[in-house]
Amino acid sequence: MAHYTAQVLWQRGDQDFLGNRYSRRHLIRFDGGVEFAGSSSPHSVPEPMSDPAAVDPEEAFVASISSCHMLWFLAIAARRGFCVESYSDAAEGVMARNAAGKMAMTQVSLRPEVLFSGDNPPTREQVDELHHKAHEECYIANSVTTTIRCLPVYHDI
Repeated sequence: MAHYTAQVLWQRGDQDFLGNRYSRRHLIRFDGGVEFAGSSSPHSVPEPMSDPAAVDPEEAFVASISSCHMLWFLAIAARRGFCVESYSDAAEGVMARNAAGKMAMTQVSLRPEVLFSGDNPPTREQVDELHHKAHEECYIANSVTTTIRCLPVYHDI
């Protein structure tokens, strides 16, 4: 069993908390020392209470799914002898009402673009299988009820 931590820090300062006129900007810190600004989404809480330059929980959720998928894809590709030169993903999440009528991240679409090198590049079918296997193994995908679609961007393989 592994444990993971994140520290979230927010302070009111002189803001009008009871009047609901306070900044949602906060600090997110991880055990390795990385820190970044977090905030509510401007889609949920209008500016200036939200900071559009900061990472909101919905963006972090989409990034978490995308990152996990990529890490499994790379591991599986390496085990199968396919050399990956680059991997990029223009992932997108959709916030909508779920079956229970609650607002939820109902769908995340991954759009991975992978470039391979070497004498043994995979076929399109093998790339599809790598993505399928990565989805099956992804810890984050296995932890959520969100529909996750993988829509690879292909170049000549």
